[in-house]
Order: sequence, then C-alpha cells, then structure tokens
Amino acid sequence: MAEQKDIETISVGARNKLFWGCFIVLVASAFGFVFRSFLMADWAVKFDLSKTQQGEIFGVSFWPFALSIVFFSLIIDSIGYKKSMIFAFICHVLSVGITIFANGYWMLYLGTFLFALGNGAAEAVVNPVVASLYPKDKTKWLNILHAGWPMGIAIAGLLGIGLISIQTDWKIIICFILLPVIVYGLLIANVHFPVNERVKAGVKYIDMLKEVGVLGALVIISLCVFEIGNLFSIGLTLKIILIVLSVGVFAYYVRSWGKVLFFLLLLAMVPLATMELGTDSWITDLMTPEMKKLGFQGGWVLVFSAIIMTVLRMYSGAVTKIFSPLVILTFSCLIAAVGLQLLSVTTGAYILLASLLYALGKTYLWGTMLGVVSEQFPGGGALALNITSAVGQLGVGIIGAVFLGFIQDGNIDQGLRAYDQTKNTHYHEELMTLDKKSIFGEYQSIDHVRLAGEDDQVKGVVQQVENEAKKSALSTVSLLPAGLFVFYLILLIYFKRKGGYKPVDISTNS
Repeated sequence: MAEQKDIETISVGARNKLFWGCFIVLVASAFGFVFRSFLMADWAVKFDLSKTQQGEIFGVSFWPFALSIVFFSLIIDSIGYKKSMIFAFICHVLSVGITIFANGYWMLYLGTFLFALGNGAAEAVVNPVVASLYPKDKTKWLNILHAGWPMGIAIAGLLGIGLISIQTDWKIIICFILLPVIVYGLLIANVHFPVNERVKAGVKYIDMLKEVGVLGALVIISLCVFEIGNLFSIGLTLKIILIVLSVGVFAYYVRSWGKVLFFLLLLAMVPLATMELGTDSWITDLMTPEMKKLGFQGGWVLVFSAIIMTVLRMYSGAVTKIFSPLVILTFSCLIAAVGLQLLSVTTGAYILLASLLYALGKTYLWGTMLGVVSEQFPGGGALALNITSAVGQLGVGIIGAVFLGFIQDGNIDQGLRAYDQTKNTHYHEELMTLDKKSIFGEYQSIDHVRLAGEDDQVKGVVQQVENEAKKSALSTVSLLPAGLFVFYLILLIYFKRKGGYKPVDISTNS
C-alpha cells in the first residue's frame, strides 16, 4: 500500500493523477445510477415491481453509502485511504455480478446495496483527499471533483440511450459500469495520498469528534437507525431507544454539543439531496411521456442537464471568484425551484428550457455545500465533510426516492378512483393491488400483471393517469429548493452581520 505523504512532497504530476482517479470514482458511481434509472421501467414489468418498490431500490442506492462513508470516515486516518479504495473496488465489481444474475426484487436490491457501499467507501476518500490537495481553494476544486458525477451521467446516458435503441440486453448494459471502475482502479493503484488537513494541523481525533458533536451525531445516528430499523421491521419504540443509547454513549465520550451551524447544514442536506439526487432517480421515468411527444427518450432530459452541469462545474473557479459560497447556494436554490415547477407544467420543446433552469439551479449545490463545511469546520476533518454527504444520501434513500414513488402511487390511486366515478368504470378495483406498506404508510399500486392482460383502451387510461401523477410529483419537489432558498438567505444575512463569509484557517487555531 502506498503510504500517505505530506502534500508538499507529492509531485504535481502525482497530484493530478490522484485527482483524476478521484474524479473517475464519481463517474463510476454515476454509471451505476444512470443504468439502474434507465432499466427500472423494464425491471418493473419483468419482475412486477410497484412504484414504491422501485423507489426502495432507488433508495438503497443511497443509505448504504451513508453507513459506509461514516464508518470509513471514523477509521480512515488509521487504516489509510488505499484500503478504503480497495474495498470500494471489490464492492463495485461484486455489485455488477449480482445484478446481471438477478431473478427478482431482492437480488436487484442486494446488487444496488453493494454498489452503494462501494460508493460510500470511495467518497470517504475523495472528498477529504481533494480538500487536502487544495486547502486554499476547496470550494472550487470540490465543485470540479463533483463534475465527475454529471459527466458520468452524460456519458452513461448517451450509452444507455444508444444501447436501448438497438435493444441491447439489459445484462450487457449493466456490465458497462465496469469500464470506469477499472479506470479508477488503475489510476490510484500506485499513488501516494496526502495527509489529511486535520491530521497535518495536529488536531486530535477527539477534537474532530467534538467538532461534529452530539447534535451532528444525533442527525446521522437517527437516520441510520431508522433506515436499518425499516429494513428489519423494528418498531418505533425500539428505534428511539437505540438512538438514545447510541447518542448517549457518543455524548458521554465526546462531551460536546458541536457547532449549531454544522447541525443546520446537515439538516439542509436532506431536502437538497432529495431535490437533486431523488429527482434524478426518477427524471427519466417522469419525463418519458412528454419527451415521447417530441420523438425522444425520457433519458435525454437527464443527459441534457448533466452536460450543462459538467461544463459549469469544470469552470466553477470563475464563479467562486465572483460570488461567496452562500450567495451561490441561495440563488441556485431559487433557480432550481423555478426549473422544477416549470418541468411539472410545461409541454413540448419548452421542457428543454425548464431542464436548463433545473440544471443551472442544482449545478453548484452539492460541491458548494461540501466546500462550506470544509471551510467552516476544518477541525472536523474527514468525518465532518463525509457526514455531510452521508446525511444527504441517507435523506434520499430513506425519504426522497421513496417519497417520490409514494406520491406517484398515491396520485395514481386517486386518479383512477376519480376516473371510475366520472366514467362509471371499475378500473381501480380491477387493477390496483391490495394495501402495501412503506415508511410513509399504506398504499396501493398498479398490478402490472393484470394491466398487461387489458386492452389498449384501458392501458391508455392508466397511462394518462400515470402521466399526471408524474407531473404532480415534480411540482411537490419544487417546494424543497424554495424552502432552502429561505434558509440560505438567512445564513447570508447572518454572516454579513459578522463581517462577511470567511473560511476558517485551521493552522492558526491549532
């Protein structure tokens, strides 16, 4: 294993190789995300998956990531970055193998679970590594790093559209995920990683935990317990007991509440991630009806927005020179809210304009949030930075992706009931399944097996109801960036009264 070295002793060429290795890790993550998004509709029919079950598979793309990134963040300074990356590589390869042999819901779930574990282990490395590589320009380089995500979406999206158009077997499509996985494995195989900024500054491990504090631990532990509890059908009372005990042990050891601002930023990551990643999980399916009218696949919306995001993030240095991170976050949320609302109501070619606004709005959110955390809480080291990503991913996995599916199932339920009352039909009774359960309560969904046996008129009615349900879901999600706009505006005013936003220099505090 290549040992960690002081950043000043690593050559420029080696730094570049390491950075691009970290970059390709996010490309690989995006490949897995896109291909599952593109194939979900086919899997729904092949394996008879409800919208909520599809949401649960999308959801497991996120919460294991959080468990993995938190675990490795706690031990990464001890075991080194290389072992975490080896674990990620193994998980990614195993995930592809399990998925291509899937025969139903649980194997698809397991394959996605392993891929998410690998993503978490890898991101536990890439965020602190890049922050340590560029300590004086974190927001810029973290945004450039996270251009790997939309670049991967764009490349995988184009590949997916092309492969699907020639009716390529879905198992072959999934195997394309291995391409960026192999590339990042080769790039990082023999590189030296930099010593973490916190370690270099002499900030003790216990002080890193204190920076996160009881408040930060409460957020991440609560989300982890609720997700694991849902997976193993643990009751609410036991979940609360586990949270209290876990947070209590942490509090006894750390004896620090942590920073209130960090706590608020963690809470903000849930709607931010839901708006970005949760919507991206569904965007191909949501936009398919309108894009079909233009003669295109729904995946083109995802590709279009991803290309815009890639270009803008690669040149984020120009933006960060002009605007402070909080200004970028504030106006990004406003633009994203407008874009999502327009996507829910526009038709025809105007969808591309709405997609442009949505892409502009979400471009700088994730990387800039990580930049703010790294700049304001450098003593939190890899843990504070990676917990921020973990909370976002958990929020999507537990709440966001499942909630979007739940909204659609609920709207389809209501839509068919309303149609039956108007037309004196019995479609709801004939096509809806018995009550199912999710974290949001009981719901009913379309029985695809029954629907397949109906005539074209019935299928047409159901399709119309489903299309309206999809648009309604986007309208609901637009409320999230609207709320975040208010939150960041308040933070902007708060920092202005303190003399303006300034990064914390850890070297002067150690």
